[in-house]
Amino acid sequence: MLSIIQAAGWPIWPLILCSVAAMALVIERAVALRRRRVAPAGLVDEVMQVLRQGMPSADVLGKLAANSVLGQLLATGIRAAALDGRTVNETLLRDAFESAGRAAAHQLDRYLNALATIASAAPLLGLLGTVIGMIEIFGSQAPTGGTNPALLAHGISVALYNTAFGLIVAIPSLMFHRYFRGRVNDYLHDMEQGAERVMHLLLARPAKSRG
Repeated sequence: MLSIIQAAGWPIWPLILCSVAAMALVIERAVALRRRRVAPAGLVDEVMQVLRQGMPSADVLGKLAANSVLGQLLATGIRAAALDGRTVNETLLRDAFESAGRAAAHQLDRYLNALATIASAAPLLGLLGTVIGMIEIFGSQAPTGGTNPALLAHGISVALYNTAFGLIVAIPSLMFHRYFRGRVNDYLHDMEQGAERVMHLLLARPAKSRG
């Protein structure tokens, strides 16, 4: 590996940094976007069952918010309904859910732009290394018409290694970005559906049980 880095020249170092950053981002997103941390199965049904028995206490809502991203979204909406007292304003309740939904979407989208940037920048960095290698190839041509074999070989190595390494970094980064983007979209859809169900239940609750 060290010999490859030496043969590729200094342009490969930005690509190595990009590869390390991309790996760290992929691991972080893979952990953060697990279903049990975002939208656990059955959580909406459990929340609706509790709501049918009465408005949950502040401690229960705190535990719900700490459960997952979806739990935080639902807890925000339920708190907004509880603050309305004996009447629940649909507009205010919907605004509360939408505001919490935007915060959840921002949380789920975290670092995805950085991963997309690496996927886009890595081929360009590889191209930069290719251009530098071509410059060294032309520089290997002596003014007298001869060729310096060492400079020629080094220029070819710089060009080819950087091109290949740029693609090696970019392709997995792009694939993981698309995968995580699809996963986030699925989570947001599930969370939206769950929030709608809980909101309709809150609006349908008898006035006497809202206080």
